[in-house]
Amino acid sequence: MKSCSTRSFIYLAIIVILVASFYVFTGTQIQKPENVDISKVVSEVREGKIEKILVSGNKLEVDLRDSDANQVAYKEEGVSLTEYGIEPQNVTIEVKDTQKSGIWISILSALLPILLIGGFIFLMIRQAQAGNNKALSFGRSSARLTTGGKTKVKFSDVAGLKESKEELVEVVEFLKHPEKFRKLGAEIPKGVMLLGPPGCGKTLLAKAVAGEANVPFFSISGSEFVEMFVGVGASRVRDLFQKAKRNAPAIIFIDEIDAVGRQRGSGLGGSHDEREQTLNQILVEMDGFETDTNVIIIAATNRPDVLDPALLRPGRFDRRVTIDLPDKEERKKILEIHAKDKPLDSSISLDTTAAQTAGFSGADLRNLMNEAAILAARKNKKTITQDEATDAIEKVMLGPERKSKKLSEKEKKITAYHEGGHAILAQLLPNADPVHKVSIISRGMALGYTWNLPLEDKHIHSKKEFEDTLTSIIGGRAAERLIFGELSTGAENDLRKATKLAKKMVTELGMSEELGPVTWGEKEELVFLGKELAEHKTYSEEVAAKIDEAVIHIVKVAEQRANELLEKNRNKLETLAKTLLEKESVSEEELNKIIPRVKRSDE
Repeated sequence: MKSCSTRSFIYLAIIVILVASFYVFTGTQIQKPENVDISKVVSEVREGKIEKILVSGNKLEVDLRDSDANQVAYKEEGVSLTEYGIEPQNVTIEVKDTQKSGIWISILSALLPILLIGGFIFLMIRQAQAGNNKALSFGRSSARLTTGGKTKVKFSDVAGLKESKEELVEVVEFLKHPEKFRKLGAEIPKGVMLLGPPGCGKTLLAKAVAGEANVPFFSISGSEFVEMFVGVGASRVRDLFQKAKRNAPAIIFIDEIDAVGRQRGSGLGGSHDEREQTLNQILVEMDGFETDTNVIIIAATNRPDVLDPALLRPGRFDRRVTIDLPDKEERKKILEIHAKDKPLDSSISLDTTAAQTAGFSGADLRNLMNEAAILAARKNKKTITQDEATDAIEKVMLGPERKSKKLSEKEKKITAYHEGGHAILAQLLPNADPVHKVSIISRGMALGYTWNLPLEDKHIHSKKEFEDTLTSIIGGRAAERLIFGELSTGAENDLRKATKLAKKMVTELGMSEELGPVTWGEKEELVFLGKELAEHKTYSEEVAAKIDEAVIHIVKVAEQRANELLEKNRNKLETLAKTLLEKESVSEEELNKIIPRVKRSDE
């Protein structure tokens, strides 16, 4: 910032000098006066035509009384005007000191080139110094330092995650009152690894630690260590830990540590590439010869499966805090936090919204409340109602409505029966998730949708649930064939989901009677890309053929069930399709009037 202001001042000074020089040398020539003889001036003085004469050495600048035009005349050297017969009584005579102005012009003429050349050299030197400073700071850490709990986020701002917060509160206490733990022989933990899917609050928890702790807090992303030059990342790691040790007790937070913490020996470049050297330096700094430093490292990642085992051993990241998707009660608390500064209508129920958002992360819920506020503002409402909250859920899940996407009458009819097939089977199958809404309004890439909501948060799924879900997924395709006697491209995504679920049942969950309780295949991951690009077959071609047969059998059984149920309830399918064509959307209550939902035995 300082160099920018200095440079601006230099540029301004150069411009002022140039403008001043221009006026000095050319300003007197802007209005060209008339050159006359001294004899004409004498005669005009006698006639009373001249008002004033400005004498500058031998030069006479004459101002006429009745004219704006000026005249210039020259007298002889050393001869006064009185010798020409021009008396002060007849005209005003002013004498200009040309010696001073001549000196200044001479000085300016001499200094101007020097100033211009000097300014140019100064700028070149400053730029060279800036380049040198950048080169010298290339290996320094760019971690952001927060001191004194200046962040606004506290543990009270993090809803749910009770056990996770307890682990981190203990870390903060350890830094604030280390003697309390040392009296009992407890050692300060080296590191805490925050594990969990994206958007669940890992970075938010780290911000809360910074807000609660009265110790220096250094935050940096894992990707900021890595450069194209070998050794720079390791240098930045050393610099970061040196800063933290000088400010100990302190906390270092490394977000997305998988950018540098991936398993060694499986990437490009062998053991000498930049990322692996950076990881080696982190390992040394965390558990080197200096074991008495009060520096705790908190790291966050959503890919614990790709991390190097040396990072996760005791003495490095001693604690692993798993942060999972919030349950219903936690979702309600998160919604309450994000609704604090939003005017809610009395009709809105955060309990209902929490129940409708199973599988949403904290970031999804924040986005949901923001979208609800935007929708309310778009409708010129002063408060957010339940309608905006429900519309926001659909928008977050499926994308915005695309009412401008016009379908032909035939396409509308196919879509209505397709979605009706999904909904009818979900109502008839006790282990399928209940239907909350059916619509043929296009959202995102889908021409229509059937919105299923689970009755509760599930962590264990049975084989019957998978079979009923598969049957409901195939229901759209089965309804098209039943009504129109042909198939369309509308079932493409359904078939992908059905095939994927059936393959998972066979190869990962051991739910195939033919193949038994065995898992088949091991996924290989190219760690430097972070993607599962291949599946290592640990079975023969004969078993592979049996796997394919089992997957096809499961999907065909689901299709057969869907055909039979829809054939028996064809009249209800047609009623639902006609209602969708008339109203475009059917709610859960309206659907239950057309075909009541079959309840499970445990309800």
